[in-house]
Amino acid sequence: MEAKIRVEKISKTFVLSKKQMKINNTNNRKKVAVKDLSFEAYPGQIYGLLGPNGAGKTTTLRCISTLIKPDEGNVFVKGYSILDEETNVRKNIGFLTSDLKLEEFFTPNYLFNFFAKLHNLSESETKARKTELFSKFGIDAFKEVKISDLSSGMRQKVQLVISIIHDPDIIIFDEPTNGLDIITAKIVTDFLIELKNKGKTIIVSTHIFSLVEKICDRVGIIINGELIYDDLMDNVNKENDSIEKLFFDLAEVETI
Repeated sequence: MEAKIRVEKISKTFVLSKKQMKINNTNNRKKVAVKDLSFEAYPGQIYGLLGPNGAGKTTTLRCISTLIKPDEGNVFVKGYSILDEETNVRKNIGFLTSDLKLEEFFTPNYLFNFFAKLHNLSESETKARKTELFSKFGIDAFKEVKISDLSSGMRQKVQLVISIIHDPDIIIFDEPTNGLDIITAKIVTDFLIELKNKGKTIIVSTHIFSLVEKICDRVGIIINGELIYDDLMDNVNKENDSIEKLFFDLAEVETI
């Protein structure tokens, strides 16, 4: 089976502001967010990028999604390089992140139509896709309510359907259940499994062990910007008591 995403030795360093230096309790102006990181993701699988806050998960996903470029290395999405084929990469991915801010004055209905046009969907395709996704995520009753008046959970669901409006082959979710109530979180995780069963290639970043155990086929553990473990969940379960125990065993070694 051919990998749909190949991350090849990417590294990314940021220059910190004085405020960021104070928050990070450091005198170093530079922060290495990701260092020499590589992994692959395959169709019909969910790859979990597991790590604590600040480990480099979001930076990695933003590189894959062409929002930022790595200082070194490359990523290939369905064979397209993120460095010089950004448009083709973006056509093939759906990226959900907390950084996606929806204009609060507009309604889900208006925003769906707007993003459908950006993806060149026909009117019939837009109608069919909206009917499917609004029904699945319970947005119908709120489709004419301004984003500013929606609950945080409903906003997250609107963000989700907009990110996959074009039915992409590759789904990239940064902390997909973060801040969601348990009912909405289950709807999202069930949907991810449904997408996987349709043959989609999915990457999720998370710090939640139970989410990895529930939905992921493969896990990569990232600490301080470095991928220190990468294997199938079946092997994790055979060789360790749990992903949580494995994580803390590896994290302890990394920090000694």
